[in-house]
Amino acid sequence: MRITELKRKALHSLRGKWGVAVSLMLLLFLITFILPSIIEVLGSGGFSQWFKEEETPLWSDIFSIVFSIALIPLSISITWFYLNLVREGNPDIPEVFAIYKDGKTSFKLIWASILQSIFIFLWSLLLIIPGIIKGFAYSQVFFLLKDHPEYTVLEAITESRKRMKGLKWKYFLMHLSFIGWGILCMFTIGIGLLWLIPYAGTTLAAFYNELIVPQDDDQPIEA
Repeated sequence: MRITELKRKALHSLRGKWGVAVSLMLLLFLITFILPSIIEVLGSGGFSQWFKEEETPLWSDIFSIVFSIALIPLSISITWFYLNLVREGNPDIPEVFAIYKDGKTSFKLIWASILQSIFIFLWSLLLIIPGIIKGFAYSQVFFLLKDHPEYTVLEAITESRKRMKGLKWKYFLMHLSFIGWGILCMFTIGIGLLWLIPYAGTTLAAFYNELIVPQDDDQPIEA
């Protein structure tokens, strides 16, 4: 399937769902950027005290790390939201946050994200290009864990690498096709991202659903 067809399918999937998708992005922005700032100000004893601080307190650095890790399941759940859209489901915002009800899955996704980052970092030590290529190879890990919760993290990484053979260039060009929209969003002070991110995310979900899912699931996974 061509990239234009994947993007067309994404737009079709978002038809009538733009309001929910944009609201989800706005909520994510508030949680990711606004909430930590409010907590930091309150923890410093008020805005005036926070403004006078010359260095970031240790507790603030620790909180930022813990908070970033805690957001990993949410960010992955949002990609699953897009996949449900592509599959003509009717996902809503509470469904995205329901990921935290399953502690086992949440910790598994955190571990998968950390391990994926470690592998990409190690490949990047060779040169930047190998790291980017491996990033593309491991890009389907979280979608695979959605459809195959029985996979271990290493199995999902291996399966992603196997299924992305011959598709990494198309995956790269698909990302490249959104650069123009990204530049336009700069002129909207980033507001346009509230629409661009769901569009791109749903296209990535369509890529998985149309090109990765049809591959033979019965092939044994090599460690």
